[in-house]
Amino acid sequence: MAADQLRQLQALFATMDRALIAYSGGIDSTLVAKVAYDSLGDRALAVTADSPSLMPEDLADAKTQAQAIGIAHEIVYTHELDNPSYTTNPANRCYFCKSELHDTLKPLARERGYPYVVDGVNADDLQDYRPGIQAAQERGVRSPLAEIGISKLAVREIARQIGLPWWDKPSQPCLSSRFPYGETITPEKLTRVAQCERYLRQLGWHTLRVRSDGNTARIELPPQDIQTFVTTTDLPTLVVAFQTYGFTYVTLDLEGYRSGKLNQVLVSPA
Repeated sequence: MAADQLRQLQALFATMDRALIAYSGGIDSTLVAKVAYDSLGDRALAVTADSPSLMPEDLADAKTQAQAIGIAHEIVYTHELDNPSYTTNPANRCYFCKSELHDTLKPLARERGYPYVVDGVNADDLQDYRPGIQAAQERGVRSPLAEIGISKLAVREIARQIGLPWWDKPSQPCLSSRFPYGETITPEKLTRVAQCERYLRQLGWHTLRVRSDGNTARIELPPQDIQTFVTTTDLPTLVVAFQTYGFTYVTLDLEGYRSGKLNQVLVSPA
């Protein structure tokens, strides 16, 4: 099935003369960039949006991966933090983020002669609450993975089969996803979350989230890792580090990491 979906993806890009890829460096948009480049060569361009909500390590990964693929890669700067509709962090915050992104990419695409802007939205994303998808669709952005029906699991399998070394890279949404809806987002808060997650990764933990809840940092790890984390980590030193970064309290979520966890408060999203 993965091989058939890959052929469909290649055939889809073969119908495009030129394409600009909204490229975050995550495995979804990396697969899209790879197939676009294999199909279109120098008629494909990957563009990454940099802002305070993107961890510097993720930007560095995007650059490294694009270079390995061979695709032309550019960085643009977005300013979603200038928009109160974004920083007040409503449930549809991502709508305003993707609006800013594609209001930046669409003029660039027109200026450069790219008739298509495509993203890495996969079929599973359509089943979740993702208001950013609406913003992209309103601006005519295409989602090849979703169009073909390629799930997240299939994305990883296709990426593995074609030799992308990042096929099992953990998902890494923007830093603003670490804040409960209604908590104001600031550059300073984004920075302290990034510092805490960087600290944990340097300890060897890679699938994780540090959620910000006011002055409290809540660490989420896969449930099977919690006991090992507690018994092997120098917890007092960790607490001091997190307090140095700006938090007052540090907690561990006993339920463990779960993607989209903050959406559980939404009863009937608009």
